[in-house]
Amino acid sequence: MSTPPSRPETERADGASVRIGALAPLSAPGWVEAGRHLLAGLELAVHEANDTGGIGGRPLELLVRDTAADPQKAAAAVDELAGLGVAALAGEYHSVVARAAAARADALGLPFLCSSAVLDALTDEPTRWVARLAPAQSHGWRIYADFLLGEGHSRIALAVQPSVYWASGARVLRDHLAPRGGTVVELDMSALTPAALCEELAGSGATALLLLVGTPEPAVSVVRAVRRDERLAGLLLGAPAGQPEFAGWAALLGADGAGVPFLRYLPDRLTPLGARAGTALRERLGEEPSFVAFEGYDTGAVLADVLRSCGTDRARVAASWPHVAVEGTRGKIRFTRTPGIGVRQWAWPPVQVADRDPKDPDRFRVRHTG
Repeated sequence: MSTPPSRPETERADGASVRIGALAPLSAPGWVEAGRHLLAGLELAVHEANDTGGIGGRPLELLVRDTAADPQKAAAAVDELAGLGVAALAGEYHSVVARAAAARADALGLPFLCSSAVLDALTDEPTRWVARLAPAQSHGWRIYADFLLGEGHSRIALAVQPSVYWASGARVLRDHLAPRGGTVVELDMSALTPAALCEELAGSGATALLLLVGTPEPAVSVVRAVRRDERLAGLLLGAPAGQPEFAGWAALLGADGAGVPFLRYLPDRLTPLGARAGTALRERLGEEPSFVAFEGYDTGAVLADVLRSCGTDRARVAASWPHVAVEGTRGKIRFTRTPGIGVRQWAWPPVQVADRDPKDPDRFRVRHTG
């Protein structure tokens, strides 16, 4: 099992600590940039918990495992971490990977606080073992669909790769737009090159193209092809999954990557805790922290609070989800039962539709809130 180098507060082997297992995509084909931000938030929360006495005087530690966007690797990591005696499991960014981890955690009776994965069906059946911070995909992507309609876009093209996650997103958009006069055209990126995609778009009548594809590829190649096609000069490019949030997007695309609206889960103003955490995260990362870094921090803060309140017994940790009331970086965090979602859910984190300003691609503009 591949484990990244650890800070002293991240992993010890003396058995005296309270352990949390952490899952994140830290190598390809996973979205490594997102994994790095997620882990930075988790590490900061653990560091701060230990600065204030740890858990009953015992240090809190992370046992970090790289999922590399592989569901089987994630499930194996859950088995390993459970055997190492972690009190709870945290993290993961990729929805399909988090789904595999949630299923295994549920089977083992291991509490899992999912940080960033949004797929509504995180588990097949309701479970008491899993809670989630990120909003469900149906919630966030409906807000994105409302943004599109508000901007005058009713004929939407989707560049889609085969995936449970992308298929779920396409269904949310179609179901929300159709009753409001919108139409959705899906273009299969497993069968189209970026140039062929532009040919399809030129005759489609679509005024917006949403990137339901992986990053950096084929997303970067699609953006470049569309930006260079004069027939598509008025086409809005969108990325509801959040690709433009990260510095790597701007580094690869520059001005071509600006003006691409995406979803992120931040408020107009962070809480005082969020402002302090943001400063510390900026120092750790050497760049502006993404919403994923704040999700990581909030995950660690919630678990530290739960472990201090009810100890390390796994059943007691899971039983505490309905009683959580923790001030996070983006508001008060509570978990409830939400119709259609089988896990305890924070309903809801703040949601923004943002983009990079075409006049200054390093600056974000908030286009819509929900």
